[in-house]
Amino acid sequence: MTNLLLTRRCLLRAAGAGGLAAITPLAFGADKFPSRTIRIVVPFAPGGGTDVVGRALIQAMSEDLKQPIIIDNKAGAGTVIGSDLVAKAAPDGHTLLMTTSAIAINASLVKNLPYNTEKNLAPVGMICHGPNVLVVRADSPLKTLQDVIKTAKEKPGKLNYASSGNGSAVHLAAELFKSMAKVDIAHVPYRGAGPAYTDLLGGQVDMLFGTAGGVSKFVESGKMRALAVTSAQRTSVYKDVPAIAEVLPGYVAEVWYAVFAPGATPPDVLARLNAAIRRAAEAPDYRARLKNEGLTVAVNSPQEMTALMRAEEKRWGKVVADGRITID
Repeated sequence: MTNLLLTRRCLLRAAGAGGLAAITPLAFGADKFPSRTIRIVVPFAPGGGTDVVGRALIQAMSEDLKQPIIIDNKAGAGTVIGSDLVAKAAPDGHTLLMTTSAIAINASLVKNLPYNTEKNLAPVGMICHGPNVLVVRADSPLKTLQDVIKTAKEKPGKLNYASSGNGSAVHLAAELFKSMAKVDIAHVPYRGAGPAYTDLLGGQVDMLFGTAGGVSKFVESGKMRALAVTSAQRTSVYKDVPAIAEVLPGYVAEVWYAVFAPGATPPDVLARLNAAIRRAAEAPDYRARLKNEGLTVAVNSPQEMTALMRAEEKRWGKVVADGRITID
């Protein structure tokens, strides 16, 4: 009875001070997290690299958290639609965002974001990172990266490349390449990687920058040819594929995958989610699967992910400003 009276007095004081909105059931129930199905929003169409990473991880996470986890693809607006949905969701840990480094790029690329990246999205942690890959269809006359540069310089604007959307990590990887190579190649954005892959294979576009995980099955099956990777050096999976840096020294544009929660999510809920990701990522079969797709498992803490986000926003902000790239 005494405890109930004290709690009631605390609530009355908070209400009297105008602070009742800050006293929510979440403040009393964070230790019970999770209490229901967790929805992970992926801001890309099905079939892309984020799907590959996410679907391989959620089973182990679900077992650890003892709740079902579903993936909800919400593509569009260069990941903004899905990101905004999570930014405005209840901050209780049951709605999460699994995205790429596009989230750091959008902070400077998109003029009127409907959310504040720093305030409305809380990093849970990185999952993994890896190179993007420049690919063409198997019968393309473009055999090497040098062929791309040579053709683009001889016929400015004739070549085009597909990406998974405006503001995506692969979009900026391509724009950095264009800037450093001093070439004019038209951008054809899609609502997700899957449709971009389909049109590349169908001959509607000349090439695309895709994630290592997303394009690996097409390269392995011989439907696509990998011309270059965006990491600083060659990778073990694409060991015979040169790095763009071999032709353009200093070029690097790796993509990372991370999980975010709504901005006001309590620290202990973020810590619980981070622990689940960390344990799930330790599974040998998961690590082997990502390695086969050219990705490296690299889980960090919410604090480390926050610091990385700020650094990435600064780095890509310079690329956006130098290239005068804008998206309304």
